[in-house]
Amino acid sequence: MYGTGAKKMLNMLILNILKDYSDDEHRLQQQDIIDLLDTNYGISCERRAIKNNIVSLQEMGYDIDYNKGYYLKNRDFTDAELRLLIDSIFSSNAITDKEAHQLVKKLEKYSNKYFKAHVSHIHSASSGKNAENQKVMESIAAIDTAISKGKKISFSYLQYGVDFKLHPKRDIRYVVSPYQMISNKGKYFLIGNYDAYDDISHYRLDRITDVEVLTDPRKPMKSIKGLENGLNIAEYISEHVYMFSGESEHIKLRVHEKLMDTLIDNFGKDFRVKLGEGNDIIVDLKCNPDAFFYWVMQYGQHAEVLEPESMRMRIKKASEAIFKKYNKDSINIAGKSYE
Repeated sequence: MYGTGAKKMLNMLILNILKDYSDDEHRLQQQDIIDLLDTNYGISCERRAIKNNIVSLQEMGYDIDYNKGYYLKNRDFTDAELRLLIDSIFSSNAITDKEAHQLVKKLEKYSNKYFKAHVSHIHSASSGKNAENQKVMESIAAIDTAISKGKKISFSYLQYGVDFKLHPKRDIRYVVSPYQMISNKGKYFLIGNYDAYDDISHYRLDRITDVEVLTDPRKPMKSIKGLENGLNIAEYISEHVYMFSGESEHIKLRVHEKLMDTLIDNFGKDFRVKLGEGNDIIVDLKCNPDAFFYWVMQYGQHAEVLEPESMRMRIKKASEAIFKKYNKDSINIAGKSYE
């Protein structure tokens, strides 16, 4: 319950009630607001006080409308925007379920009780992802501090072992100049420079732990190969489909036109297309060669690399190796032969 001094904040309490209980489909009469003030805050007031305080809120810029009842028209986020943000949080592989639910609860404060009721089922969802690394949010906070201060960081980098648990990838700590954190395909990455080299490196945020912000200034971005002209995030993501490090190269390929959706999903719209024979198209794009190799191997029956020759040979060798594995008359697993 609120003390007698709470009447001085009556307009803010009325605003809270409008935020929590009103929208276009749920409008409040003055008596409704009086009842909620009594129930939620233990405060009694007259109808005139309700009207005067709502006028005060309107003069402060709050978009409160009256049409068969008061309701708050505009909010920081619409229901659709909140749903999009919540879906993005739960589809992310970068944070634990516990952290995801905590974030969603914070976002729900920007909605009303009717929206919370509609998404109540979300709180029972559990993907079980990333339960091993409980320090993702701490890492993000520390890296953000380092980026804003222009400092290097050190950290331990984790990888899964055959026991399905995360272990340090190596004994020594990584020392990195951090430049940007980006989200790509549900994962969160740090783009930086490993101290021993002069090119770009990527690190998954959910694999980083025990981050320390160092006193050493980070390397200037323009001194890093590939970042001489700064970082265009959209372009960078389109050229690094699976976030492999290294320089991009121009690649020409022939594909069936039905792959246009897939091409745009993975490479954006920054590539050229010419009509080929039948339903084929000739595509000219720029991409990291390692990332492109793994992408194109998914579509071997529907795609042929035309240039460069080095990529054609790489795919040919990989295809021959796959053919040999599947062209055996029998296989041997754990000492047992299968025809």
